[in-house]
Amino acid sequence: MAPSIDITTYPGNIINNQFVPTPTTRHSIDPATGSPLYPVPVARKEDLDAAVHHARSAFKTWSQTTHSQRANYLTAFADLIEANRASLTKLQTMEQGKPLTLANTEVDMALSWLRAFATMELKDEVLEDTEERTIYSTRVPLGVVGAIVPWNWPILLGLGKVGPALMTGNTVIMKPSPYTPYCDLKLGELAMDVFPPGVVQVLSGGDELGPWVTEHPGIDMVSFTGSIATGKKVAASCAKTLKRYVLELGGNDAAIVCEDVDVGRCLPKIATLAFLNSGQICMLCKRIYVHEKIYEEFRDAMVEFTKNNIKTGSGFEPDVVVGPVQNSMQFELVKDMYAQIEKSGWKVALEGKGYFIEPAIIDNPPEDSRIVVEEPFGPIVPLLKWSSEEDVIDRANALETGLGTSVWSKDLARAEKMARQISAGSVWVNSHFDVAPNVPFGGHKESGIGMEWGVEGLKHFTNSRSIWVWKKVFT
Repeated sequence: MAPSIDITTYPGNIINNQFVPTPTTRHSIDPATGSPLYPVPVARKEDLDAAVHHARSAFKTWSQTTHSQRANYLTAFADLIEANRASLTKLQTMEQGKPLTLANTEVDMALSWLRAFATMELKDEVLEDTEERTIYSTRVPLGVVGAIVPWNWPILLGLGKVGPALMTGNTVIMKPSPYTPYCDLKLGELAMDVFPPGVVQVLSGGDELGPWVTEHPGIDMVSFTGSIATGKKVAASCAKTLKRYVLELGGNDAAIVCEDVDVGRCLPKIATLAFLNSGQICMLCKRIYVHEKIYEEFRDAMVEFTKNNIKTGSGFEPDVVVGPVQNSMQFELVKDMYAQIEKSGWKVALEGKGYFIEPAIIDNPPEDSRIVVEEPFGPIVPLLKWSSEEDVIDRANALETGLGTSVWSKDLARAEKMARQISAGSVWVNSHFDVAPNVPFGGHKESGIGMEWGVEGLKHFTNSRSIWVWKKVFT
């Protein structure tokens, strides 16, 4: 029988396959109720030092395991997570606030991602093979990876770092957000039953733990998902030891809707992907550009669809799409954006009310409005008119973010031509927010550096090494 987890107790951080308690504990808040959740450890510098020491020690052996051996470990880990998915899903909704159905989706995706990573391998490439010599391009693990996980998708984005790190022969220390430490600590607890000591460790801590990780000389790489402002600090901190890093940062995705679409067929997905998880996903539709010929029809249909289908409430209520904003800091940021409606004189197609904030749709605000140029990370979205393809592509590309963009049209050749002019890490035609474990994911411009997932993502967890073999020196 598979080991089971108790989501109410957190004996300590996960260091070298042991629970290591700390003198100080803290707790997060259930964003739906405001009630305190369970005490969790607060890592000290010496806890991080110990974890790094054990990770470096374990790396010597783990880095020498075969691809097949690592795949078996990762698959066993996925199986154990699946055996505990009911508890993890409930815990995810409690700590993050997202609807239970979306928490289930996140666990489904995380399991698929882990099992897909287990099939991916970076094989040697033969660059030249002659009678005189053979030259190989090989990939070698970096060492110890620090995985800094955000609060909006702590399971998927945590395991989306752990899986590639492990499959490329690294050991990993996961640091969850102080807002959502619970699921990641439980994933570390499950990892204790699968991996050798020191291979997977999890440290919960306060705001000071992230900088300790990025500055630590014994950590060889940092994989970070979070805001652009914090990402810049991570990059500056990593530069002190020239450690490698991958940054997946904020976006402000445009959706470009052409005049030939069937509004009734595309609108439900666009509207849902504007408000899903209370807008707290970096790759949602954040700026919706609608051709002027269908603007009023689209706007009115989106307002009606949102009123009738985008339900706000606790994540445990049925049919909820918009749960609470996850934490007080984000709640204040979103409230401030809502306050701009009256201050800036924006025309409101649907007025939100407001941790719960109901969806709001802003009707064709000026292009330089805060709601257009800043990522709100909440359930508020602007609709904007366009008439010229060149103009709307310029507007979609105008910001310093470049995570994702979508183009919607019946004319696939036209849509693909437009898509190829977009500066973003992911561009979709007649869809939005599609991700897959075998497809590289990342941002252009200030939306990130490097890529996650897919073979391209795995390479970021390695160094490139060229091997020259001269065959006839001693013959």
